[in-house]
Amino acid sequence: MCSRRRHDVLVDDLGEPVPLASPPKRVVSLVPSLTDAIEATSPGLVAGATDYCTHPPSLDVPRVGGSKYPDVDKVLDVRPDLVVANAEENRPDDVARIRADGVPVWVTAAAATVPEGLGSVRRLLTQGLDLAEPDWLVAAEEAWRTPEPVWARAIIPVWRRPWIVVGRDTFAGDVLLRLGVANVYADHPDRYPRPSLEELNAAAADLVVLPDEPYAFTADDGPEAFPGLPYALVNGRHLTWCGPSLAEAHEALSAGIRRSRR
Repeated sequence: MCSRRRHDVLVDDLGEPVPLASPPKRVVSLVPSLTDAIEATSPGLVAGATDYCTHPPSLDVPRVGGSKYPDVDKVLDVRPDLVVANAEENRPDDVARIRADGVPVWVTAAAATVPEGLGSVRRLLTQGLDLAEPDWLVAAEEAWRTPEPVWARAIIPVWRRPWIVVGRDTFAGDVLLRLGVANVYADHPDRYPRPSLEELNAAAADLVVLPDEPYAFTADDGPEAFPGLPYALVNGRHLTWCGPSLAEAHEALSAGIRRSRR
């Protein structure tokens, strides 16, 4: 454990106070990547999680619904000392209701870069949860420290029907940029644009990167929409989760993308 004095005022990424008198013993996580990060660092600390918290696979705790629409009554039934949420994934109204019931909530920001994301997770773990810095976090920071020169431009869909792609200031966009793959929509005014398929196929892209979440793109569902364009099917957890998977993601994503195929 860290030696942080609990009478110091804790604040989350949004600057909101988190009134914890002592290190929490029961945490409900409303963010899959944070569930993974907390449980990998301190097994047994997560006492409740969303239906989409798939890692670690051995996690056996009460489920409280989805990230966007959790069942707040189920969250409160777990009797958590702390709830962790994310500014992009979770609704302010749900956070406000949990706080109104007297449960502290730590909200992480929607990180635009890998260093920002890892820094946010470090604060949660070491300050909010009073845990020692985990080895996986150090390994992830080292793996992603130095960006590679840009060698390709990519379209990065995260949904279809309608098509939604990664736009400006996103964690996934920075992950790829650090692998030398620039996002075609990096300068778009929206973080997640909804271009038409005609516009996507007219873009000056060298390849399309297709993750398996949130939309589960496969070899038979996605590449056919981009005829003649090389594609790479990638692990969505490696691309979008800021957690233990980042320690292995650099090597795995780099290898997969460089094997992109027609």
